[in-house]
Amino acid sequence: MSAPRAAEDVHPFKLGSLSQVLGAREGQPFVLVLWSLDCQYCPTELKMLSELKRNHPKLDVVLIATDTVNDTPQLISRAESYGMSKVEQWVFAEDMPERLRFEIDRRWYGEVPRTYFYDPKHQREAKTGLVSKKFVEDWLARNSVPDVGRH
Repeated sequence: MSAPRAAEDVHPFKLGSLSQVLGAREGQPFVLVLWSLDCQYCPTELKMLSELKRNHPKLDVVLIATDTVNDTPQLISRAESYGMSKVEQWVFAEDMPERLRFEIDRRWYGEVPRTYFYDPKHQREAKTGLVSKKFVEDWLARNSVPDVGRH
């Protein structure tokens, strides 16, 4: 199964979905953002990532909403308003979201935003709360994600 590419295709995130996300990006750095419609800091972070994505078109961002599949229309609309309509989107789709949280990270208890920065070897660095633009820019530089000016 190929990785979803548009926000219009919000895919159900179930047990095993993380390995699908990782498998589609083998050897590639990417950013995984866990967010929610009722998250206070998520809009700020997602708008910042959208801005960076414009300057670094190769920046691969994956959104996973911790809401429910019933919230899909609002998730699509909200992501679009943040400038994230062209990134891959997933939404929690299990009766027990704790199992999904545990599969993603045994040390994560559901607070959002929760952002994972995966390097090309898929070693990850987790950040809880609002991530600074400088941190992301430094991560981009360390992981050789080109900007508009480079080829």
